[in-house]
Amino acid sequence: MRYIRSIYIFCSIVTSVRSGASELPEERELTTNFSSMSLTKVPEGLTPITTTLDLSYNLLFQLQHSDFRSLSKLKVLILCHNRIQELDIKTFEFNKELSYLDVSNNRLKSVTWFSLAGLRHLDLSFNDFDTLPISVETGNMSHLETLGLSGAKIQKSDFQKIAHLQLNTVLLGLRTLSHYEEGSLPILNTTRLHIVLPVNTNFWVLLHDGIKTSKILEVINIDLQKSQFTSYESQQIPILENAKTSILLLNKVDLSWDDLFLIFQLVWHTSVEYFQIQHVTFGGKVYLDHNSFDYSNTVMRTIKLEHVHFRIFNIPQESIYLLFTKMDIENLTISDAQMPHMLFPMYPTRFQYLNFANNILTDDVFKKSIQLPHLKTLILKDNKLETLSLVSHFASNTSLRHLDLSENLLQHENDENCLWPETLVTMNLSFNKFADSVFGCLPRNIQILDLNSNKIQTVPKAITHLTSLRELNLAFNFLTDLPGCSHFRRLLVLNVEMNLILSSSLDFFQSCQEVKTLNAGRNPFRCTCELRDFIQLGKYSEGMMVGWSDSYICEYPLNLKGTQLKDVHLPEISCNTGLLIVTIVVVMLVLGMAVAFCCLHFDLPWYLRMLHQWTQTWLRVRKTTQEQLKRSVQFHVFISYSEHDSAWVKYELIPSLEKEDGSVLICLHEGNSDPGKSMTEDTINCIEKSYKSIFVLSPSFVQTEWCHYEPYFAHHNLFHESLDYIILILLEPIPLYCIPTRYPELKALMEKKAYLEWPKDRRKCGLFWANLRAALHVNLLDTRGTCELQTFTELNEGFGGSAISLIRTDCL
Repeated sequence: MRYIRSIYIFCSIVTSVRSGASELPEERELTTNFSSMSLTKVPEGLTPITTTLDLSYNLLFQLQHSDFRSLSKLKVLILCHNRIQELDIKTFEFNKELSYLDVSNNRLKSVTWFSLAGLRHLDLSFNDFDTLPISVETGNMSHLETLGLSGAKIQKSDFQKIAHLQLNTVLLGLRTLSHYEEGSLPILNTTRLHIVLPVNTNFWVLLHDGIKTSKILEVINIDLQKSQFTSYESQQIPILENAKTSILLLNKVDLSWDDLFLIFQLVWHTSVEYFQIQHVTFGGKVYLDHNSFDYSNTVMRTIKLEHVHFRIFNIPQESIYLLFTKMDIENLTISDAQMPHMLFPMYPTRFQYLNFANNILTDDVFKKSIQLPHLKTLILKDNKLETLSLVSHFASNTSLRHLDLSENLLQHENDENCLWPETLVTMNLSFNKFADSVFGCLPRNIQILDLNSNKIQTVPKAITHLTSLRELNLAFNFLTDLPGCSHFRRLLVLNVEMNLILSSSLDFFQSCQEVKTLNAGRNPFRCTCELRDFIQLGKYSEGMMVGWSDSYICEYPLNLKGTQLKDVHLPEISCNTGLLIVTIVVVMLVLGMAVAFCCLHFDLPWYLRMLHQWTQTWLRVRKTTQEQLKRSVQFHVFISYSEHDSAWVKYELIPSLEKEDGSVLICLHEGNSDPGKSMTEDTINCIEKSYKSIFVLSPSFVQTEWCHYEPYFAHHNLFHESLDYIILILLEPIPLYCIPTRYPELKALMEKKAYLEWPKDRRKCGLFWANLRAALHVNLLDTRGTCELQTFTELNEGFGGSAISLIRTDCL
C-alpha cells in the first residue's frame, strides 16, 4: 500500500471543525474526542449536545443502530482508521444535522444506503469495495460537496448516478484498481479531482481522463518504474480535446526521464497553465531525443519541479536544462534538485519568474551572456554563489524587481564594479559573508534590503545613493551602534536585532525621524546616559519598538545586568551636562542671594562666628584633663574691665552669670584687693585664685587696664600652654593696628584666641550668653584639703540649648 495517509486524508479536517465549534459557545457546541483509545465499540452515555465526535484510530469493527441515536445535535462524525467492515447509513437516521461523515481507511466491503439529505462531506476512500459505493441515494444528497470513494473497479455507470451533483472535491483513494473503464472520470462534475494510485495502475489513462474532468487535478503515487502499463509505444502523444484542467499537481513520482518528457509533451497542448511535480525520483536510461519536443501551441505559464532525486546520474544535463529554458514560459521553478548548472538559449526568452533555490549553482551560471529582458523575480537561495558583482552584471540585462541571494557564499570587494538595473527594488542578501563593503554594491533604487546574518560591523558614512530605501534588515551582524539614517532618509523599518549594540548615537535620533518600526532587541545594552534617549523612545513610542520590553535587557553595568530597559531610570539632570551646569549655577546664585540677604538682615557672619566659638569651646571643655583642674581656686571666674565699661559689667554681665543660689563665685578686682600689694600683684593674685578669667576688651580697657596684665603674661608659660583659662569679650571693636606696640602679648592673644563679640542687636544676646556659659563650663574636683565640692545643676538655656555646669565652692 503506497499511498501516503498524511497527503490527503479528510479526517484531518476535524481539527478545523473542533476549533470552529469551540469558538461558538453560545450554540452549546461540544467536541468529544475518543481518538486513539483502542475502543472496540462506541462508548455509551455520550452527551446529547455533542456536535463533533472523533472515534478515529480505534478498533471499531461494527456500528449499532443505537450507538448514535441520542446524539440529535451531531454534526461531525470521524470514524476513519478503524476495522469497520459493513456500514448501514440508516444508523444515522436520527442524526438529522449530520453534515460531515468520515469512514475512510476501514475495511468496508458494502454500504447499505439511506438518504441523508443534509450531508456535505462523505468520505469512503481507502476501503475494500469491489465497485464504487455509489447508489441512487448518493445522487439524492443535493448538498454534498466533498465525496471520497474507493473500489477495485471503476465504471461509467457508477459515476452516472452522481453526474448531476455539483461537487467541489472528489477523492479517489484506491487500495487496488483491477479495472478502469475509459471515459469514466469525465462524467464527474467536480472542481477538484484527487487520485491516490495503487501499484500497477495505468497512469496514462487516468491522467488522460483526469485532465478532462476537473479544473484542479492532483495525482499521488505515480510509479512508472514498476507499472505494467508502458508508455505510448509509438511516442505519438495524442492531443487531448475537451481538456478542463488548468492546475495539474503530481506528487510522489518515480519514473524515467523519458516518461517525464512524455508527460510534459502530453500536457503541453492542453488547458494546463500551472504544472507542479513534487518529490520526483528519476531512474532508467534516456532514449528519447529531447530536441524533438514540440514547444508550440501552449497555454502553459508556470512549471514547478521540486524535491528531485536521481537514481542514476548519467543523464544529458545540458539537454535537460535547455528543455526547460526553451519552454519560454513565464514562471519556472527547479528547486532542491542538486542542480550544478543551468543553460539558457542564446535568444531572448520571456521568463518573468525563475526559482532555482536549494541547488548547487556556482558563479559559472553568470559567466555566459543570458538574455532575460522580461525577468522580474529571480530566486537563487541556498546555492554556492560567491561573487556579488557577477550577479549584478547578469541582472543589468533584465527587468528585475525582486532578487533573493540568501544562504550563499557571497562576498564583495571594494574594487569590484556593480551594475544593477534601475528596476530592482527588493533584495535578500541574508546568510552570506558580506562585510561593510557590500553597501558599495547595492542598487540605487532599492527599497527593501535584507542583510541579516552577515559580518557587517558598521554602515559606511560614504553612502549617498540609497535614497529610496524603505526597509533595512541588519539583524544578526556585528554592529556596535545604532546606524544613522543620513544615507537613507526615507527609511521606515529598521531591524538591528541581535547585534553588539551597546548604546545609541546622537546621529540616529537626528537622522532617523521617519522610522516607524524599529527592532533592536536582544543586544548587550550598556545602560548609561548614552542610552537615555533610546530608553525614552521605547517607553513613549507607542508600539514603534518591536519586542519592547522583554527583548531589551541591560548587559552593563553589572549592577543593572538583567534589568529591562523600561525599568532603568536615568534623570535628565545627571545625563545633560549643560543642564547640570545651569542647575549648579542657578543653585549657587540662589544660595549666594540667600546668604547675602541673611548677612544684610540677620548679620549671619556674626552668628556663624559665635557658633564656631561655641563649638570650639565645647570641644575644649570635653578635653579638659584632671591635671588642669588641680589648681587651688576660690572663684569660678575673675572679671577684669575698664571703669568706662563698669555699667555693662554690673548690669549685663554679672546678673547673667550670678544665680540666686550663689552657685557661681565671681571675683572682681575692687572687691578682692589687698592693701599691702600693688595693683599688678592684686591682679595676678585674682587670676590665680580664679578658674577662669574674663577680660572685657574695649579701647578704654586697652589704654587703662591692660598694663597690669602684660608683665604677667610675658613671664608665665601657663598662659601660653593653655588658653582655655582666658575668655575675651570684645565689647567694642578694637582693630589690631590700634593696639599699642608695647602690648605684644595682648596682640598675640587676640590673634590666637577667638573672642566673644557683644552684639548691638539685643536679639542676638541669647547666642552670646550661650557661648559665654559654654566657655565657663566648670567641673571642679576635690583638691584634697583645699576645697569641698558640692554638686551642681545643669541649666539648659540660651541659643542651641547649651548646658552650663555651675559649681559652688566652700574654701577651708
